[in-house]
Amino acid sequence: MPFILKTLKFTLNTAIIWLFFISSNNLFAQNVANNEFLIQIKDHKFVPSTINVSANNNFKLIIENLDKTLEEFESDDLKKEKLVPAGKKITIVVNALKAGEYKFYGDFHQKTAQGKIIVK
Repeated sequence: MPFILKTLKFTLNTAIIWLFFISSNNLFAQNVANNEFLIQIKDHKFVPSTINVSANNNFKLIIENLDKTLEEFESDDLKKEKLVPAGKKITIVVNALKAGEYKFYGDFHQKTAQGKIIVK
């Protein structure tokens, strides 16, 4: 096989591997595992601000505070509240929910820290 074809094949294989890695990494951001979802607090906002989950399944929210200030994850719909120290992660276990929309917010930055869980 000529050198140029070998180089082209290597470059194409490398590109495919990188595309797989990038797309897998994007999935990781929202769905850490089948029943765990990572939500980051950044600039007093939840990222992502919307999480989609399946109805009738327990799941965990992993809240990571990237800000330099304390935040409180709170949800009247879920009846959950928990402090999230700056630079730390917390885990919130959520029992199976019926289909619907469940809102949450950052108690200390309510104007910007808003989110929801959509259960289908």
